[in-house]
Amino acid sequence: MERTVFLIDMQSFYASFEKVYQMELEDKPVVVAGDPDIRSGVILAACPVAKQWGIKTAESLWEAESKCPDLVVIKPRMQAYLDASIEIASVLELFSDQVEPYSVDEIFVEMTYVLDSYDGDADSAARVMKRHIKRMLGVNARVGIGPTKVLAKMACDHFAKKTPDGIFTLTKTNLQEKLWPRAIEDLFGVGRQMEKHLRNTGIRTIGQLAHFPLKQIKKRWGVNGELLWHTAYGEDSSPVTVDTHIHRQGIGHHMTLARDYYSWAEIKVVLLELSEEVARRARANGYMGTTISTGAGGHDFEFPASFHRQRKLEDYTNDGTIIYQTVLRLFEEHWDGYPLRRVGITLNQLIPDTFRQLSLFHPIQDKEMLNHTVDDLKERFGNDAILHASSLTRAGQALLRAQKIGGHYK
Repeated sequence: MERTVFLIDMQSFYASFEKVYQMELEDKPVVVAGDPDIRSGVILAACPVAKQWGIKTAESLWEAESKCPDLVVIKPRMQAYLDASIEIASVLELFSDQVEPYSVDEIFVEMTYVLDSYDGDADSAARVMKRHIKRMLGVNARVGIGPTKVLAKMACDHFAKKTPDGIFTLTKTNLQEKLWPRAIEDLFGVGRQMEKHLRNTGIRTIGQLAHFPLKQIKKRWGVNGELLWHTAYGEDSSPVTVDTHIHRQGIGHHMTLARDYYSWAEIKVVLLELSEEVARRARANGYMGTTISTGAGGHDFEFPASFHRQRKLEDYTNDGTIIYQTVLRLFEEHWDGYPLRRVGITLNQLIPDTFRQLSLFHPIQDKEMLNHTVDDLKERFGNDAILHASSLTRAGQALLRAQKIGGHYK
C-alpha cells in the first residue's frame, strides 16, 4: 500500500481568524502585525484582500501601509490562535488517529489506512476535510498531499496555495516535472546560507541538486548535504507522530531583542531571564538535561556576526542558576563584543526528572523545593509574580514578555 500524508495549512490563519470574529472586516484588507513600538510592525499574516495590494508576510508595517492606505492593522492574540489550532487538530482527528501539529497553522495527518472510506481518493478526503474546518472554524485550509511528509509539505507550500481548490498532490512520478524546475531555495531545508553555498557551486534549481553526484555533496556538506539530496527526490522516512511534542530532545528559549545590546551588564540580565525560563519549562515538562547550548547574533542577517556553542555538564539539571553560570562561561569564551540582537539558550539530552544520580564528590545543591515554589507562584499569579531585581532595569525583558505568548500579546 502506497503511503499518503496530508499537510493541512490554514490560509492566512491569524488574519482569517480575526475576520471570522469581526464580520465587519470581511471585505477589508486586514493584516496582523507585531507591536510597532517593539518590533517595528512586522506583518505576521495578511488576508487575501490585503495580498491583492501586494502586501507580504514579514515585511514592515510602514511598507504595507504605503501600499494600502486603508489597511486594517490588528495586534496578534496568540492564545486565541493557539486555542483555534487545537480545535482544528481535534477536527482532523475525526479523520485519522495520527495527527501531528507542525506549527500553529500547519498539521500533518497520516491518511494511508483510512482512504478506503473515500474509495482511495485522496482529493475527495481533502475536500471533506476542508469543508469540516470551514464549517466549524470559519477559516479556509489548503492541503498538500504526498507519499512522504516532506513532499506533502512542499506540495502545500509551492502548489496547493496557488490552485483554485487549494489541493495538490506531489508524488515520485511528477516531482521531476513540478518540483525540480523550481529554484533551489524552494527545497525544504535550504536556508539562506545553504542557498548561497549551493548557488556558488552552480546549483540553482532543485533538479540540478538531484543530478549532482551524491559523493561530492557528502564531501562538501556532510550529512546535511546528503539529507538535502534525498529531499530533492522526496525521500523521507519520518512518521506522522502524535507525541512529537511530548518526547522532546531539547527545551529552549530564544529571543529577538527590541534593540542592540552592547554592554556585558545588560546582556547578563537577558541571559539570566532566559536561563530561568528554560529551567522553568524543563521542570514543567518533567525533564532534566545534561548539555547546555547557547547562541547569539547581531541584527544583520546578510552579514551575521554570531556564535553557537554548547557544554556538557557532569550532572543532569533543571536549575536556572546552573544553566546561567554555564551560559556565562560560554559567552565569556566566545562572544567577541559585537552588538547583540538575538539570544538563545537550550537544554539538551533530556531525561525524566523522576530520579537523580547522587555524587559523593560533587554534592548537589538542593534547590528543588524553592524552584517548584516559584513555579507554583508564577502558575497562580502570572510570570511576573516573582522576578530578579535586574529584570526591573532597562535591560530586562521579563515584564514585557510576561504579557505575551510566543513573543506576541495574548
